[in-house]
Amino acid sequence: MVGSYARGHERMASDVDVVILTEDIDSCSLASGWFDRLRPGSMLVRAATWGPVREQRYRLRSGLLAEIGLAPTAWADVPLDAGTRRVLGDGHRILHDPHTVLARAAAALEASAR
Repeated sequence: MVGSYARGHERMASDVDVVILTEDIDSCSLASGWFDRLRPGSMLVRAATWGPVREQRYRLRSGLLAEIGLAPTAWADVPLDAGTRRVLGDGHRILHDPHTVLARAAAALEASAR
């Protein structure tokens, strides 16, 4: 999770920002319908590409906006590129990291801040 929710500074108008690292981005594509199965009734608001990240922004039935960034695991490779450094540096919380890819990225970010 990245952004305001990860920092603990969310407001009523905040969206939930999640980055999913996967080597099979196509299985999470819009055409696969994975988010509809996860959150039935949600509506796609925007799809965009930012470098290696494919963004999918949804409005849930509750009105909450969820921005899902799909990226290859190389997005978190050390040394971090400027985009990854900016996203993680703006606030992040690791929710699931079985291969410690994000933990290594977070450690590199912290070390560079010293």
